Amino acid sequence: MADRRTYNVVVLGVGFLLIFTAFTTCGNVEQTVVKSLNNSTFSGSGYHSLGIIYGVFSFSNLVAPTVVTVIGAKLTMFLSGLLYSGYIAVFIMPSTWSFYLTSVLIGVGAALLWTAQGHFLVENSEASTINRNTGLFWGLLQCSMLFGNLYIYLDWNGKSEISDSSRRNIFLFLLVSSILGTLSFLVLRTSHREEELLSEEEGQSLLSTRTMYKNRANAALQDTKTEFQTILHLLKTKTMMLLSPCMVYSGLELSFYSGVYGTCIGATAHFEEAAKGLIGISGIVVGIGEIVGGGLFGLLCKNSRFRRTSVVFLGMVVHFVASYLIFLNIPDDAPIVVETTTKKNPFLNPSASIALLCSFLLGLGDSCFNTQLYSILGYIYAEQSTPAFAIFKFIQSVSAAVAFFYSGYLLLTWQLLLLVILGFTGTLCFFIVERIQEYSMDSQEL
Repeated sequence: MADRRTYNVVVLGVGFLLIFTAFTTCGNVEQTVVKSLNNSTFSGSGYHSLGIIYGVFSFSNLVAPTVVTVIGAKLTMFLSGLLYSGYIAVFIMPSTWSFYLTSVLIGVGAALLWTAQGHFLVENSEASTINRNTGLFWGLLQCSMLFGNLYIYLDWNGKSEISDSSRRNIFLFLLVSSILGTLSFLVLRTSHREEELLSEEEGQSLLSTRTMYKNRANAALQDTKTEFQTILHLLKTKTMMLLSPCMVYSGLELSFYSGVYGTCIGATAHFEEAAKGLIGISGIVVGIGEIVGGGLFGLLCKNSRFRRTSVVFLGMVVHFVASYLIFLNIPDDAPIVVETTTKKNPFLNPSASIALLCSFLLGLGDSCFNTQLYSILGYIYAEQSTPAFAIFKFIQSVSAAVAFFYSGYLLLTWQLLLLVILGFTGTLCFFIVERIQEYSMDSQEL
């Protein structure tokens, strides 16, 4: 039994590693690829596509639990993987209508995939193994930022322009990775709990298959309704309102490091022929920052209020340093140039070393905020963790969607200023929540 569950967790992690090797790499280079297209009929924007994905994802989370309950986690993940693969395939022969259509579909697929992943991970874990299994899964997932971006560096380094053949080769590689990840879900084994459920349903011979699925759907809809009511209640609480600025900041930062910063590096004229290859190295270094931060702060600082505030403060300082260095090192028009490289000059002579240092700091700081947001939500809402995390993902995704839409229009200075203001506000509100929890604990001891 234990071997089957461990096998399922490893296969699940490998499947996500392969799918998100394709998707995270795609997100990192998307705007750069779109700008390089020699296609007069294509008028899409990588920023707008990513904004659509995160916007649809945030609202699709409301119906995803019902779908997973009715058709099962394994089938849901397989179908979602196909949607991810379809989005990657669009870049091989791009057209505007298919680009935006698959953006909507992958937003739905993402909600289904992550809901099914959580369900399947819990089904294959016990109280004694849930931390180990979660750590194993996230460790495999974080490696997804390494391999695809390494391919980008090896293929693009020294190239000033991205040819059609180069683009096709890259996205064929990413498509194969995504398809392999999707197919891996087919070899997942049925968990013990799922076997019990299936045998129970098979024993009810008087029920037809149609009636069985109808009963599942009715039960899932009732659970969804109850959870939605809980979400609305939690949204009105003082604690959740205070944590909201920090959640908004995590969404803005997500959009910046995953889609905007790589585009800025690739558009910087001072990097010359090294610019496009640096996009891949930047993605790798961001991933290393995420892995280092997640390992240090996610495992070592668990369930400690003092350390939570310390880690969030460190995350704010790290991001402020990164923002200041980016402001000095990257041209102001880097996020918004179309079909050309930057025209403006930054305060410093752009340095690839400083640019990559900022990539690491962005990943490290992001892991500081995310690990501690998960920690404090799990601590405060231990009995209502599912709706609490749903609120977090909703606010984060909506914020990321908004950020992607303005990223193609705002100069870099204004984007960084917005990040700094929200980063400070979010950190301050996080400290207030921790102080309230501390007073609450002290009053209970008296």
